[in-house]
Amino acid sequence: MRRLALSLLLVLFALTALAADVTGTWNAQIPSRDGNMLDTTFKLKADGTKLTGTMENQYGERQISDGKASGDDISFIVRLEIGGDEIVFTYTGKVAGNEIKFTRERKGGDLGPVKVEFTAKRK
Repeated sequence: MRRLALSLLLVLFALTALAADVTGTWNAQIPSRDGNMLDTTFKLKADGTKLTGTMENQYGERQISDGKASGDDISFIVRLEIGGDEIVFTYTGKVAGNEIKFTRERKGGDLGPVKVEFTAKRK
């Protein structure tokens, strides 16, 4: 029984070690609705499964919320208020080495939902 428990602990530690290292600064160009690219910087910090940080572009810096990290998968939300409307951007990403392949979905505002994909690279 002790051997089984020890084996399970070793497997758990090995899986934790395989989790992607997302802490750091990441740069991306995100397509905007008018066809331009927004130079965007993400500063992320993972603490276990909790993900915190900021997103900054030409419109300013925003805190991320509801951040999660699990293995190579990350997700978080960025909220904006524009003209009295709350717009929620949900980011989901898959970390692979020095890249994160993101999908961003927008909800709220009068433009309806919009989904874009982009890649961020570690700085």
